[in-house]
Amino acid sequence: MHRRNFFISAFSILGISCLSLPRLTIASSPLKALETQPDFSKLIYSNRFSSNNDIKDFALGGKAIISFPDGRMRMQNKLPPELKQRANFVLWCPENFPANISVRWKFKPIKEPGLCILFFAAKGLNGESIFDDSLQKREGIYKTYHSGDINTYHISYFRRKHPKERAFHTCNLRKSKGFHMVAQGADPIASTADVVDSYKLRLDKLEGHISFFINELKVLEWMDNGKQFGSVLGSGKIGFRQMAPLVAEYSNLEVYTI
Repeated sequence: MHRRNFFISAFSILGISCLSLPRLTIASSPLKALETQPDFSKLIYSNRFSSNNDIKDFALGGKAIISFPDGRMRMQNKLPPELKQRANFVLWCPENFPANISVRWKFKPIKEPGLCILFFAAKGLNGESIFDDSLQKREGIYKTYHSGDINTYHISYFRRKHPKERAFHTCNLRKSKGFHMVAQGADPIASTADVVDSYKLRLDKLEGHISFFINELKVLEWMDNGKQFGSVLGSGKIGFRQMAPLVAEYSNLEVYTI
């Protein structure tokens, strides 16, 4: 007997109507969607970070020395670290990216101490570009990024600036405006003395679901339900921040739609 007919007959004997059986559905929430491999087939931006020409349209907040040894972008502070926050900087990509993206890049720390951050979904508080002339000028001082006149998510990694960060390595995800830490995970990146090659970093954002990977190891994830610290952030800019006196290299930036 055909399997379908067999079950129908069995249910009939038991007095159960097939119409009363619950209908199976596949969950369609963003969290469930990323339990399977996201579709990275739509590459919308790529940058090798191999020469000055690759970043000619980028915007630098603060002062930095940027060079390209071995075809990788090397960044370090131009101002002395004794100036504290004034010595730090952010390099912004000029593109405006959609809400659902996967950002991939390679990272190699060269000299400690220091700290790195990726800003993403960054926009003015009223939806304007972060480069809008009406917004305050940002020159690397952290407070102007997390509690100024922009909204953004930001993930900090290779947190080796202060002794307590070097003693216990974590990655922190924050939502701004405001200094709201929403998720934390262990950071597997080695100290510079033990670094062998560049690390593959990946940040996935599907609506409010955010995941961060290092060498394909999931470090953290968080679901923004739009009820904590404002609504879910959507499209916007991405930017790379460094804290002095870190020296680090970046290469092979790719952005996909999910």
